[in-house]
Amino acid sequence: MHATKSLARRPATRLPQPVVIGHRGAPAYRPEHTTASFELAIDLGAELIEPDVVLSRDGVLVVRHESELSFTTDVARHPEFAGRRTTKDVDGEVCTGWFAEDFTFAELRTLCAVERMPELRPMNTAYDGHFGILSLADVVDLARDRSTDDHPIRVLAELKHAGWVTEHGLPMADLVAEELRRLDATDEGGTVMLQSFEASVLRDLRARLGEHGPQMMQLVDDTATGDRMVTPAGLREISTYAQGVAPSKERILSGAAAGASALVLEAHRAALTVFCWTLRAENAFLAGDLRRGDGPADLGDALGEARQLLDLGLDGLITDSPDHAVQAVNDMATNDMATLRAAPRPGTVPQLR
Repeated sequence: MHATKSLARRPATRLPQPVVIGHRGAPAYRPEHTTASFELAIDLGAELIEPDVVLSRDGVLVVRHESELSFTTDVARHPEFAGRRTTKDVDGEVCTGWFAEDFTFAELRTLCAVERMPELRPMNTAYDGHFGILSLADVVDLARDRSTDDHPIRVLAELKHAGWVTEHGLPMADLVAEELRRLDATDEGGTVMLQSFEASVLRDLRARLGEHGPQMMQLVDDTATGDRMVTPAGLREISTYAQGVAPSKERILSGAAAGASALVLEAHRAALTVFCWTLRAENAFLAGDLRRGDGPADLGDALGEARQLLDLGLDGLITDSPDHAVQAVNDMATNDMATLRAAPRPGTVPQLR
């Protein structure tokens, strides 16, 4: 695969320009994790597409937001699966519904995707039932098929609840390593990158796949555990097994002052690339000064938010609407070029006007 805009292994350097990551595709416009959503993200200019990965009963890496299927599929409309509705404690959260790990992949293939947030994205419900459930292999094939010399596409796969599924008999690291080998995707410059909130699964995969295995991003949540991860010592520790760190946009912005983010600066000192999650255009997900209109589903100033984050030195934006992030990156590149052209050449004296 082409290595354009890929993350350097050691030392991590600033990318030529920030990358845009289509979060589950382009779910602002199509139901998440569908072929249509991933293809649209690429058409809108995303360099990476980001699927969440859970496991089926037979160990297939399945692309779903969570293993619970009620909100993203039509499983409730399948009477043959009514008896599989159950309640589980998943990582301390009690959930009732249908779970991917209770279905074979062949059974999951009989389901169709639906819009996860119909109250905020009612237009997307027009696509309910039109697209099936994908595997990670399907997404990798799509990325490879759509890659060109000018626009190489990579897959940033998020491993969900790795510890929990491993405890319940589905060894996530084993299955991921095996599948990446089968897909010929174990190289640091290859099609697949990995990310997770759980450092243990990334460490395990680093040990299994080697120093020059797939590039990895450590996701950082907004809990006390995340607080420890973004200390100077925590970031240096992350750099021993991952190439990057991905905190929430709220965490990035909360520590920003005078056009700089202490977290971003410290991560770069630790030779880590910095992505952030998740940019969404609806008012419900935007700060008050970026909201437009009165309703939570009204579209706010998503472009302004993307520009604000890029100004803080981020290397990548994980977004539901890749078009806004792409425009912000292009605007930044244009402004940088204009600044370079306006700068005095060495040995010249700037002219006052």
